[in-house]
Amino acid sequence: VQKVSGLADPHGNAFSSLQESMLSSASSFKNYRGILNWCVVMLVLSNARLVLENLLRYGILVDPIQVVSLFLKDPYSWPAACLIIVSNVFILAALYTERKLAMVILRFSALILSCLFLVLPLPVCVVGGAIALGVYTILFLKLYSYKDVNRWCRERMQVKARSLSRSLSCPSPPSTEGAVHVSYPGNLSLKDLFYFVFAPTLCYELNFPRSPSVRMSFLLRRLFEMLILTQLLVGLTQQWMVPIIQSSMKPLQEMDYSRMMERLLRLAVPNHLLWLIFFYSFFHSSMNFMAELLRFGDREFYRDWNSETVTYFWQNWNIPVHKWCIRHFYKPLLRKGASKLVSQSAVFFASAFFHEYLVSVPLRMFRLWAFMGMMAQIPLAWFVGRFLRGNYGNAAVWLSLIIGQPIAVLMYVHDYYVIHHLEETADPGAL
Repeated sequence: VQKVSGLADPHGNAFSSLQESMLSSASSFKNYRGILNWCVVMLVLSNARLVLENLLRYGILVDPIQVVSLFLKDPYSWPAACLIIVSNVFILAALYTERKLAMVILRFSALILSCLFLVLPLPVCVVGGAIALGVYTILFLKLYSYKDVNRWCRERMQVKARSLSRSLSCPSPPSTEGAVHVSYPGNLSLKDLFYFVFAPTLCYELNFPRSPSVRMSFLLRRLFEMLILTQLLVGLTQQWMVPIIQSSMKPLQEMDYSRMMERLLRLAVPNHLLWLIFFYSFFHSSMNFMAELLRFGDREFYRDWNSETVTYFWQNWNIPVHKWCIRHFYKPLLRKGASKLVSQSAVFFASAFFHEYLVSVPLRMFRLWAFMGMMAQIPLAWFVGRFLRGNYGNAAVWLSLIIGQPIAVLMYVHDYYVIHHLEETADPGAL
C-alpha cells in the first residue's frame, strides 16, 4: 500500500499552499462576473413581483395618445415651442456683439452680460415648460463659454501672441489631417456658432476635434436606442410612477413614520430605474447621435461610477457640466484668490440653483427642496470622504442617489397637493 502524506500526492505535488479565501479583502481574485449575473437575476425576479402587482391592481395604463394630446390640446404647452424658436435671437445677438468687439467698435462688457443673463429669466416670465427651461439653461452655459473664449482670444491679440490655441484652459490637440485650423476672429461666423450650439459640449473651442467620417451603422443604432428608450420612459412613467405618485399625493394626517417609509421605498425603485434609463438615453444615445451626426470627436460624456466619495461621483457622472464648471467657474474663482473649499461650495451652490430652476418653474411653485438636496451634498461629501472609504463609500454614494431623489419628489408632491387641492377646497369661492 502506497503511503500518501496529507501534503503531497503520489507524484509529490503539494495539495495545499499559502492563499487567502476568494471573498477575503486580501485575495487577488477580481472576476466576480458570476456573482454579478446572480445579482441581476435576483433583481429581475424580485422586481417581477412588483410588475405583476402593478398590472393586477391598475391594469394597463400606457396610453401614447394621452402624451400626444398633452402637447396638442394643452394651450400652456405652446409657449415652450415659441421660447425655443425665440432662443435664436440670443444666439444671433451674441454673434453680432462678438463681431463688433473684434472690430473694436463696441466696448460694453456690462451690456453683453446683461443680455446674456436675460436668457434665464425669459422662460420664467413666459412660464415655460421643463424642455424649454432645459434648452435655455444649456444655451446660457454655451453662450457664457462663447463669450469667455472670445474674450481670451482678444486678450491674446492685445499682447500680440502669434499662436492661438482653442482656449486658455484647454490645450489644443493635434488637428485632423486635412482639417482647416481656425484662428480668431475667423471663428466669428454663423456656421461656427450654430455648430457649437448643436454640438454635445458646453465649452466653446475654436477648433473642435473632428472624426474622419459619419458611421451610418453607429448613427442608426443610437437613433434606434433613442426611440425605444423614449417610449420605455413614457410607458414606465405612466404605468409605474404616476399611480405611486397619485397614491402618495394626499398628505398624512399624523406623523406616521412607517407610512412615510413605505411611500419612500415604493417610489425609490421606479424612480431610480427611470433615472438610469434617462441617463443612458441622454448621455450615451442622444449625445453620441449628435456627436456622430456632426462628426464631433470628443465623446467623453461620462466616466466610471466606481465612486468612493460623493465628490468623485459629481465630477465624473456628467463630464460636459463638470468641464464647464472647472473652466468657467472653479478656476476663475481660484485665480481671484478664493480657497478650494469656497470654490467647491460655490460650484455646488450654482448647481443647486439650476436644479431648483428646472423644477420650480415648471411646477409653478417655489419650495427649495431641490436646492437644499444639492447643498446637502457638501456635508455628505465631507462625511463620506472622512469616515467611509472603499466599498462603504461607494455604497453611501448609491444610497444617497437611490433614497435622496424620491425624498425630493415626495416633498414636491406633498406641496403640490396642498397648493392645488387643499387650498382650493378650503376656498369658499371655489364652491
